Amino acid sequence: MRYWMRGALLIGAVGTGVLPIAGQASWPIHSNAKDTQAVEYLFPEQITVSAGKVSVVNLHFRVNQGLHINSHAPKEEYLIPTVFSIPEESGVRLDEASYPPGEEITLPVDPSEKLIVYSGEFTIHARIVAMPGDHLVEAKLRYQACDQNACMPPKTIPVVIDVLGK
Repeated sequence: MRYWMRGALLIGAVGTGVLPIAGQASWPIHSNAKDTQAVEYLFPEQITVSAGKVSVVNLHFRVNQGLHINSHAPKEEYLIPTVFSIPEESGVRLDEASYPPGEEITLPVDPSEKLIVYSGEFTIHARIVAMPGDHLVEAKLRYQACDQNACMPPKTIPVVIDVLGK
């Protein structure tokens, strides 16, 4: 079953900043749900790569304790995947992103449904191609964070990297 939709009315969910998980009789309260950034980009802040050639960059992230985010390839279509992207006009092209496999979990509200998630620290291996020069790239990571009871609205955070193509 859809663990964040079953038994819940979505009317008014936007105002709370939190979507209820299955069977919730009332809206879950997250004191910092609107202000909390559930995922933090750790490093690297600056890299030097060979211009015009594919280079692998290991991007390190941390999910706040008590939260998880869906993997890049969740089991169900309705779940919002974690996606890394680089804007086309940045001078750096994303050739491919390799995501970790994720961890299979179940939630107390529906032990029969298995989710594939990231929690704690995880690394995305990005294959990039940089043009010659110095490029301040504002890449993006889109995800949806949840705890054991509720999911927050999807969020996109900046992943700022200074890429020097030599």
